Amino acid sequence: MRRLCLITAASLSLFAQTPQIRPQRPIHTFSIVARDPISGDLGVAVQSHWFNVGSVVISAEPGVGAVATQSIPDPAYGPLGLQLMKAGKSAPEALKALLSVDAEAAVRQVGMVDSQGRAASHTGDMDIPEAGGIVGEGFAVQANMMGKNTVWPAMAKAYREALKDPKLDLADRLLAALRAAQGEGGDFRGMQSAAILIVKGRPSGQPWNDKLFDLRVEDNADPISELARLIQLQRAYSLMNAGDAFVSKNQWKEALEAYSSAAKLAPQIVELPYWHAVALVNGGRVQEALPIFKEVFRREPKWRDAARRLAKVKQLPNDDALLKLIEAQ
Repeated sequence: MRRLCLITAASLSLFAQTPQIRPQRPIHTFSIVARDPISGDLGVAVQSHWFNVGSVVISAEPGVGAVATQSIPDPAYGPLGLQLMKAGKSAPEALKALLSVDAEAAVRQVGMVDSQGRAASHTGDMDIPEAGGIVGEGFAVQANMMGKNTVWPAMAKAYREALKDPKLDLADRLLAALRAAQGEGGDFRGMQSAAILIVKGRPSGQPWNDKLFDLRVEDNADPISELARLIQLQRAYSLMNAGDAFVSKNQWKEALEAYSSAAKLAPQIVELPYWHAVALVNGGRVQEALPIFKEVFRREPKWRDAARRLAKVKQLPNDDALLKLIEAQ
C-alpha cells in the first residue's frame, strides 16, 4: 500500500508540475474505450476532424487499461492514467486523481477502462457542445463538438448491440461504435483521421506480441472505412503469422487453415499465398505448393524470380531441380 501511495503521489506531482506538455488546440472528436468481457483484451478507438488524431488521443497497456484523452487534451492523461491503474487504482479512481490536480479539468474530456472492466468518463463543463459521455459495463464513450447530442448514446447502443453477436470481436465492436457516431452526424466539422489500439488482456512478457491492432488513418475523406480496411488487412497478416507458427510445430492442418483464411481476407495481396507456398515446400509438401505458385506467377510474374533468392539464404532448399520445377509453374 505504501508503494502504491508513493507511485500515486509522484505521478500526480509530475502531472501537476508539467503544464508545458499540454497542447491548447482543441481536438474535437468521438472515442470509445472498452474491455472485451471474454478475452479481457483492452481497446480504444477514435475519429476526428483533426490530422493524426491517434498520436495524441489513444493509449493502452496490456493487462492494465486503455485511455482516450480529447477536447483540449493533455497527453499525460494516457501514460499517467495507465501508471495509476498499473499501481492498483481502478479506472474511476485514476481518472478522479488526475482531474483533482488538473487546473484545466473543465476543458478535458477523458475515457478510461481498466483490466477488470471498470470504466470512467469525464466531460468538462467548458467542452464545446454538443459534448457528453456514457459509462457502461466494461466500456465508456465520449464525444465533443458533435452535430447532435445523440452521438454518444448511439455509440453506446451500437457497442452493446455488437456485444450480442458472438462473431464480432473487440475491433468489430469498436468500429460499430465509431460508425454509429458518424451515422448520427459525428463531428460538427466532418471527418479526417481515425485510429484503433487493442492490446492483450494479459501481458505475455513480450510487448511486441501484445499489440493486436495498432492502426492509424492520418488523413482521409472517410477514415472509418479506411480504418476498417486496415483492420481486415491486419487480421490477414496475423493469420499468416499464426500459420507460420503452426508450421514450426508441424501442425499442418492448422497451418493450412490459417493460410487459407488469410488469403480469403486479403485476396488482393499476392504475397500472402506466395509465402504459404514457400512454407509448404519447406515442409516437404511440394505438390500442394505448385498450384499456389502457378496462380501467384499468373497474377504477378515477378514472383517467379524470388525462389532462387530465397534459396541463397536457406529460406528454400538450394536444389536446382526443385527450383526449376517451381519456376516452371
